[in-house]
Amino acid sequence: MALAWAAYLAIDDTPLLAPAQGNTFTPSRMASAQRLLARIDPRKTPPGALRTLQLGEDDLNLAVAYIASHRPQTRAQVLLQDGSATLRASTFLPPNPFGDYLNIQAVLRETPGTPQLEQLTLGRLTVPPKIANQLLRFGLWRLQASPASVANTAADSIQHVGVRNGVLSVQFVWNDAIPAQLQAALVPPEVQARLQAYQGRLVEIAAQPGPRNLTLGALVQPLLELSAQRSDAKNSLADEHRAALVALAFFVNGKGMAAILPAARDWTRPAPRTTTLAGRTDTAQHFSISAALAATAGSPLANMVGVYKELDDAQGGSGFSFNDLAADRAGTRLGELATGNAAAQLSLQKRLAEGLSDGDLLPKISDLPEDLQTAEFQKRFGGVDGPGYKKMATEIERRIAALGLYR
Repeated sequence: MALAWAAYLAIDDTPLLAPAQGNTFTPSRMASAQRLLARIDPRKTPPGALRTLQLGEDDLNLAVAYIASHRPQTRAQVLLQDGSATLRASTFLPPNPFGDYLNIQAVLRETPGTPQLEQLTLGRLTVPPKIANQLLRFGLWRLQASPASVANTAADSIQHVGVRNGVLSVQFVWNDAIPAQLQAALVPPEVQARLQAYQGRLVEIAAQPGPRNLTLGALVQPLLELSAQRSDAKNSLADEHRAALVALAFFVNGKGMAAILPAARDWTRPAPRTTTLAGRTDTAQHFSISAALAATAGSPLANMVGVYKELDDAQGGSGFSFNDLAADRAGTRLGELATGNAAAQLSLQKRLAEGLSDGDLLPKISDLPEDLQTAEFQKRFGGVDGPGYKKMATEIERRIAALGLYR
């Protein structure tokens, strides 16, 4: 009864932060966030060296907006005052009897060591500071991935956190063990087991005799069929699909799973094979990355990552490619289907039983413009907000929607 009453107080009908109108996390803001994260990446610090990161309020709000973009209908805001930082956030919840939004307001106060929660409010529920800090410590403790606690390792590296004149300063001594420990802690054992199963299937496929090149359809079908075989009361079909698409993306892009999961260093790795979609390796890479992002982080982020990558290419690389953008969008649709509602997942499995080719995954794209440098892209299409770009994007969506797999 007490828990139900707490849930009733903690969940609201309206958001603390009003939802943004349209997609405010534009490609230019995505680029700014990527540059910010690269600038503050602690892994550039030599082990044992003392480093101080300084972030203004605008930088912090850009970072939290980037993080919030991983979850649809989520907004967050940071406010800095001398000696304290306030985090306000709103996120839309799945259907429940209490309300639509979880609203959080937390005030962290500077101390000689790590900051302490001075105030924590969930909706209309005020959590006493003593309990709030116990919950914070418990949450850090749950990150424990081995006898050596990740929380302790990370906390021990931080020397001081302070706020002065609108700038947050974090002084720390870098420990190279932190990334691997965090990666291991943030991927639950059951998810690790799923990823290992799909990597094992890829090992089998890559070991089969035949041409060195594999088509993407020849990989998608056996991986997602394995999802149906593995799903049960403990392993939902959506979770299995999600793991399959993540394993696929890492294989297609030539990256080992150890990039996100240290335990994978001990797994058997598939033999290197070239994977193509519509006869191109870059198209297969775009498709698989977007499918994995859509399955794990939601389609809005996948859309933005696809557009951002193409804008980045246009700064002097291969240039903006509508071909690649089409692969991004089609991959996103597959990720949405694979982890959407039960009807969509079952429809996907039924389609797999009929056979799957590259033409089922991606429509004709060979006639779409590509290799567009910035000046030409701006002149011909008006940038990503121009009418020419929107017309091309609409045509891409029409072609994808016409494929039987995505209806």
